[in-house]
Amino acid sequence: MQCSLELPEGGLLEFPCEITIKAMGLACDEFELLVVELVRAHAPQLGENAVRSRPSRGGKYLSVSVRLQAHSREQMDAIYQALSDHEQVLMAL
Repeated sequence: MQCSLELPEGGLLEFPCEITIKAMGLACDEFELLVVELVRAHAPQLGENAVRSRPSRGGKYLSVSVRLQAHSREQMDAIYQALSDHEQVLMAL
């Protein structure tokens, strides 16, 4: 089952569902690995090709997208909290 982009009237997602989490930070060799480690702490079974990275136009920033199977709202909240709490992560979406 996959989450749709449109939420039901109550605004609740149905789990499990596939989601993509994106984190942005300053471009450096370790940033992608950092994001994967933070996400994997709460979603240990990331699939093949689950991670994509994209540098900003000027190359100063790096966006890392991680696609995963989310099992609960608590799991998603924990992932976003871990990303948001890390000093190298400038933004998590």
